[in-house]
Amino acid sequence: MRFQFNTSQSSAEILDKYFSIKNETRDLKPLTELFHSLQKENFSNFLTFLKEHEEIRQNLVYYINTVFMGRAFNLSLTEANILSEDAFFPELRKRILSKFLPPVEDDNTISNIISNVFFRDNADFKFIKKVSRQESDELFRMLEIDRMILQPKVKKELLFSMNILAWRAIGNALDVDVLKMAPEYKNFDNPFLALQDELDILISDFKKNQAIVLTSKDSHYKQIKIYLQQCFAFISKAFKNASKYGISGKTNQSLLKIRQQLQRISEILELLVIDDEKDVIRKSKNLVINILDYKSHRNNIRDLFNDSTTLLSHLITTHTAETGTNYITTSPKEYLKMFKKASGGGIIVGALCVIKMLYAYVPGSEFYHAFLYSFNYAMGFIMIYLMNFTLATKQPAMTAATMAKVLSEGKNNSKNYLDFAHLVSKLFRSQFIAFVGNVLLSFPIALAIIYGLEILFGQNFAIEKSSTLLKDLDPFHSKALLHAALAGVYLFISGIIAGNVGNTSVFYKIPERIAKNPYIHYLFGRNFAENLSQYYSKNWAGIMSNLWLGIFLGSTATIGKFFGLDLDIRHITFAAGNFALGLYGKEFSIDTQTFIIAFVTVFLIGFLNFIVSFGLSMVLAFRSRKVNFGEVRNLNRSIIKYFFKNPLIFFFPIRSVLDERAKKLISDTTKHTHP
Repeated sequence: MRFQFNTSQSSAEILDKYFSIKNETRDLKPLTELFHSLQKENFSNFLTFLKEHEEIRQNLVYYINTVFMGRAFNLSLTEANILSEDAFFPELRKRILSKFLPPVEDDNTISNIISNVFFRDNADFKFIKKVSRQESDELFRMLEIDRMILQPKVKKELLFSMNILAWRAIGNALDVDVLKMAPEYKNFDNPFLALQDELDILISDFKKNQAIVLTSKDSHYKQIKIYLQQCFAFISKAFKNASKYGISGKTNQSLLKIRQQLQRISEILELLVIDDEKDVIRKSKNLVINILDYKSHRNNIRDLFNDSTTLLSHLITTHTAETGTNYITTSPKEYLKMFKKASGGGIIVGALCVIKMLYAYVPGSEFYHAFLYSFNYAMGFIMIYLMNFTLATKQPAMTAATMAKVLSEGKNNSKNYLDFAHLVSKLFRSQFIAFVGNVLLSFPIALAIIYGLEILFGQNFAIEKSSTLLKDLDPFHSKALLHAALAGVYLFISGIIAGNVGNTSVFYKIPERIAKNPYIHYLFGRNFAENLSQYYSKNWAGIMSNLWLGIFLGSTATIGKFFGLDLDIRHITFAAGNFALGLYGKEFSIDTQTFIIAFVTVFLIGFLNFIVSFGLSMVLAFRSRKVNFGEVRNLNRSIIKYFFKNPLIFFFPIRSVLDERAKKLISDTTKHTHP
């Protein structure tokens, strides 16, 4: 239960109120009121009062012993702040529910006391951490709990907790999907079983002699430490192999849970080690503080999100590299090749712009039009991808992963920042020439098609839509820039989808399954199966990424209307094609101001497409490689400085002494992506 208490009372008044006589109750209200009053006053005054009132101190000690007597604390060590579910979303749901509707706990546990007394979680724990070492030492002595780590019942709980954690870790580690993540260990003795055997020996010795004290020179301690190191090595190897074998969300959660359980065993083990007299009070304090720390994070959603997504974000940025060609150009030859590929993409997009406009004339519901627009976008994007053309801003997450790699290797310094700035310049000019190629072709192709349709059917199909198309390119009278940013978000999400599909394909060995499928062999032959397997491996992630990008772009406006929101998307290539259609619908008779605003807005849309999608990809790549976000200011300063020193290199393939270093970084990332 939760208590209502008078927060205006001082700790001295509460002590005098409840402990002037011996308090026989196990009611938690006195303890709750006392703890929360201490947060509003000087802690030393509380200690002074106890020193000066011996009888109250003794009554407080008696009360604390009464309250905690017979209450088990193993749940606080084995459950708190350790994943309890095998998947991310069930764990997330459980933590959200527990945050707003705390679970009902067994009254006979210390976990129940903590949940009621220290129910403000982090806020209460921060107060406890602020108490100085001298004051906390004095408090433990005055409450006569400074030697509790030596009590047999406490040691029994600690050993029992380690035993529970070890068995749970074994159960998870022996799961088939977990074992296959570390095949290097299949010919070795399982370290988890060896750890459990050694713990059984330690527990057996304790049962024979409950006064036994573990030291750092004890053979049991050393052996358990060795097995723990081997278990941690198993987990590290499994995580490392994720890039090679892929990983499912369930397996990722299992590995995280095992690592948490091993870490908890290690922390409990250290509490049992007493090398000298000073360790007694220190380990007694550590036990209390650790339990409170675990409980304060038991429903922490941010910790769950960070732990659960770091590896998966790394895999996404890694596997997405396989969904496209290199989007960072170095030489003039690569620069020209990018222009040609972007021109091809511009031709297709020019046609898509006209088709979408014609779909608008087809009678039907809003959702029917959403389907037509989505189909139009998706098929066009897939064509661009399969024909090896380029859509501006559709750079894969490999670009961001490559850049994060520059910062994640070694200590960040001026050399790292310079390499990063140079890579940004190479990416920017690659996107710049992709913009140029897309725009230069989508504009005239859209004009040519709409003109051809007028010749064939004797009707200008763009007249009715021209005003709307031009208004959509006016940031002063529409949300063109906001819609451009939203398109950037969709470009980023499509990259995540590509990486996730690539990771899933590797984890479930889909290409191998196709190549060895007996039904495909029987119906079409072995060569067909192998070719289909290679085609799937090379293209499927990209196809699904572009399919969903098309669905996102085609349905956003309709969904926005359904919810009464002004939502839509703007992409530079489509903006250029729509600009052409708008001009044609007006028979090229518009004022100069409208023309200039629309022309400039096309490139502003492209900039926002790029900066949003790439920025989000960088955040994902930074998380995946654990790059310090505090370096962003230094990075921005380095990029700006490099731009003013070499402005043309951001737009044209000018040779630089840094090119070889950048080329090596890109090559290394590609090798890492193809194990």
